[in-house]
Amino acid sequence: MTLKLVIGNKNYSSWSLRPWIAMKAAGIPFEEITIPLEAPDFKARARAVSPAGRVPVLIDGEAVVWESIAILEHLAERFPDRGLWPGEPVARAHARSLATEMHGGFGALRSAAPMNLWRPIEVRAMPEAALKDVRLLMRRWAEARERFGAGGDFLYGAFCAADAMFAPVATRLRTYGIAVDEPTQAYIGAIHDHPAFVAWKKLALAETAVVPEDEVDWPVVKRV
Repeated sequence: MTLKLVIGNKNYSSWSLRPWIAMKAAGIPFEEITIPLEAPDFKARARAVSPAGRVPVLIDGEAVVWESIAILEHLAERFPDRGLWPGEPVARAHARSLATEMHGGFGALRSAAPMNLWRPIEVRAMPEAALKDVRLLMRRWAEARERFGAGGDFLYGAFCAADAMFAPVATRLRTYGIAVDEPTQAYIGAIHDHPAFVAWKKLALAETAVVPEDEVDWPVVKRV
C-alpha cells in the first residue's frame, strides 16, 4: 500500500520538510499531496485528512499520523532497516531527545526567522531571545557531533531523523545571515548539500504562491 504524505508549500512549510526529507533520504517511496497554505479552504482540506487541521500528515492505510516527530517515529517502526534513527542505543536515545527538543522548542528563533527558501541571503537583526536559541542550537549540535558524529557530516554521522528535524533551522540560519561558529557552518552546509534537500529546494524555488506572514520584508517579497 502506497504511503501518502500531505504537505504544504515547499518554500515555507518547515514542518512539511522534515518528514519529506527523511523519507527521501531513507529511500521510502510515497505519494505526495500538497495543500497550499494560502488556499482559502486550507483548514477544511487539512481537517479532511487530519484531526489537527494542519500539515504534514502521513496516511498509511488506515493509520493517519500527524505531527512531524510522530510521523518520523511511525516510519522508523515501519521501516526499521532504513536508518531513520542511529543504530547504537545511546546515540539513538540522544537523537530522539534532541529531535523532540526541536519539536517543542526554539520558538523565538522560529518566530523571528520563518523558513523562506527563495529569500536571498541577507543579514537580519535578531531579537535576543532568538539569539539565545541560536547559542543553544550550537551547543546541542556540537555535543551530538563530538559524541556521536564520527564518520559522517551529520549529527550522528549518517543523515537521520534528527537531521531532518533540524534541516529547516539550518535554512533559517543561512537565509538571515545569522552568525554561527565554523562547526555550525559546516553542518549547515552539509544539510544544504544533501541530495534530498537539494531536490526539495529546487521545487520550492519553482513555486509562485506568496504567504505574507512568512515574508519578513513584507510588503516587499525578495527572491533569489
